Amino acid sequence: MTVTGGTTTALARLRADDDIPVDISRVPAQEAAERELSKPMYHENDPNLLQRGLDRFWEWVGDLFDAASSATPGGVIGLVVVVLFVIAAVAALWWRLGTPRRAPGTTGDSLFADGPRTARDHRAAAARHASAGRWNQAVQERTRAIVRSLEERALLDPRPGRTADEAAAEASRSLPAHADDLRLAVRVFDDVTYGGRTADEPAYRRIEELDTALERTRPTLDTASTGTPA
Repeated sequence: MTVTGGTTTALARLRADDDIPVDISRVPAQEAAERELSKPMYHENDPNLLQRGLDRFWEWVGDLFDAASSATPGGVIGLVVVVLFVIAAVAALWWRLGTPRRAPGTTGDSLFADGPRTARDHRAAAARHASAGRWNQAVQERTRAIVRSLEERALLDPRPGRTADEAAAEASRSLPAHADDLRLAVRVFDDVTYGGRTADEPAYRRIEELDTALERTRPTLDTASTGTPA
């Protein structure tokens, strides 16, 4: 019988001292060769467990890719075209819609996330941010100042967890002349806080002017909608 590699070495060890081959049947010869080949000296250069695992993984990826390409019109080129089309579609949607925004009123959208402060405190913080050109933070603090001021004037009931949208909707009942400006202010607040947008100085100045105007406005109290006695 003709055997190569380690099997030849194993059978060579079965020869007698006078170099006369030993007549041995096939099954015992195979078992003897397997015992010989199981010795560590024949496995010194074998890949380690990690390498074998990576080889299996890449074989699986290759099989998966082959299966997908065979099921796609045009083979590999068709599969690549499909993947590029999907990536382009996702990029277009991301560019068109921007960073996904959370729905108003969900947990974590509370207007005041850092504990109670007065309207004066929020205005001072807004002024500091504005002087440093941090318009996002300036917009946030000035919007909080508006809502806190309405609470301090009893035009809004203080309520933990209130969102900017809820505050604008409630305040519009007693300040109907400023309803549109209030909605615009909280929209800017939501854009910079949850939508990943960037505010600029004109946006901040509009909210600052609204805050000043609301301070000078005499509210129209509606006891049916606000629950506050006239």
